[in-house]
Amino acid sequence: MSVSMQEVMKQSGVAFGTSGARGLVTAMTDRVCYVYARSFIKYCEASYKCDHTIAIAGDLRPSTERILKALVKAGEDSSWKVIYCGRIPSPAIALYGIDKALPTIMVTGSHIPADRNGIKFNHPQGEITKKDEQGIVSQSVDFDESIFDAKGMLKNAPALPAVEAEAEENYVKRYPAFFGTKALSGLTIGVYQHSAVGRDIVVKVLESLGATVKPFARSETFIPVDTEAIRKEDEDLAREFAHKDFVDAIFSTDGDSDRPLLADDVGMWLRGDVLGILAAQALGVKRIATPVSCNTSLEKSGSFEKICRTRIGSPYVIAGMESLVDANDKSVSVAGYEANGGFLLQTNLTRSFEDGATRTLPALPTRDALLPMIAVMVMVREQKMCVVDLLKKLPKRFTLSDRLKEFPTEVSKAKLAEIREKKLGAKLFGALTAKPSKFKPKDAPAPKPFHGEVVSIDETDGYRMEFDSGDIVHLRPSGNAPEFRCYVETEAKDRSAELLAGCMKIMESWRK
Repeated sequence: MSVSMQEVMKQSGVAFGTSGARGLVTAMTDRVCYVYARSFIKYCEASYKCDHTIAIAGDLRPSTERILKALVKAGEDSSWKVIYCGRIPSPAIALYGIDKALPTIMVTGSHIPADRNGIKFNHPQGEITKKDEQGIVSQSVDFDESIFDAKGMLKNAPALPAVEAEAEENYVKRYPAFFGTKALSGLTIGVYQHSAVGRDIVVKVLESLGATVKPFARSETFIPVDTEAIRKEDEDLAREFAHKDFVDAIFSTDGDSDRPLLADDVGMWLRGDVLGILAAQALGVKRIATPVSCNTSLEKSGSFEKICRTRIGSPYVIAGMESLVDANDKSVSVAGYEANGGFLLQTNLTRSFEDGATRTLPALPTRDALLPMIAVMVMVREQKMCVVDLLKKLPKRFTLSDRLKEFPTEVSKAKLAEIREKKLGAKLFGALTAKPSKFKPKDAPAPKPFHGEVVSIDETDGYRMEFDSGDIVHLRPSGNAPEFRCYVETEAKDRSAELLAGCMKIMESWRK
């Protein structure tokens, strides 16, 4: 029979988000994943020079192995060779595909709970763009429906091929080849392992750079660590570990190890957008693409010659990076980062090191968790500072975010439309952003309640309001899950926490 990708998406509810196709595990049947893979393969055959070989990998969530087997079957029925690279980070499988000029697929739901999963696609030059996404969606696939049972599961799922270790090996070698084998010598780094697919690879890489590594909190149950909305238990765990065991920093990642979590020596996790700024400074990057939700210290720091603000999601950051490339000067370095901390390197990067050598790091235009954390710690060691010292050099702007879970996307969009059309921003959030004067003359009457006003609106992605106090409130439906996200930014950490709490209380009332 023949089925269109659009039909499968409509029937299953498994659609493209900001980082590939995602959905409930119950909706991501073998049939759905098989058609997605067949459509991607068919698109690659038409759009890229491929030798009919595809590489796949996956994270550690329970449903991943089943989906990987569906991808193997899709490859076989497309008459393509399937290389299985094992359970490795998303950037590792992407790097392998770029090196070998192969399309690749990563089975992962990233940070979302284990009852959901996803599929990330990379063409032979890197992560797919929105144009590629539309090309995949436009495909139709012919296949034998009898290979699936009534529930859409394969009657005879194939075994996974033997693991090709080269993908992991090349990813591990990438960092000492650039930074040097003594780049982190003398530093002690904790690694919060939980259920991240790269938990052992992170340890290997840090040891290859000369660091003393202390792994902790390994879990055989999947934990949905979201680097953009850090759980209180993860905050407490990092502080407790740093208090009892001396470290210069703590490294961790999300489930597929493409988003970083870096904590300082007392176990305080850094925001991903702040980490992105520090990493870009450490690497000497000249031009940056980053989503509109990220901290404005980027502009205020004066460290970069060009900045492109984009919609949220790596495909948009990639498009932004491409617009910043100088075709006439390949020495101009271009990178991007997201609020979740994922760092993307659009161009080759050349820099000199303490040992007097000048080395080049090849481009990797997909989210990478390790590069920004390593770069910052190399700078810490070279400048004989600590992470907090680097943070103190940045302009004082503090971003925080949170989300309403299990909040239908259509409801989120309807609420934003109402706020936009009725201009309700100041009415809803103005009192939270107010900054009354601290000066009060003796015997003066009590000041009237001050109400903040919206001075600018940015609808690049969601609804971002800047108030006359300088506070920022940004509302956005998640592109990956039924969640309504809120981002805030102010000039003080406590102030941001207070503003975020107030915003979330207002948003929670919208459930009723």
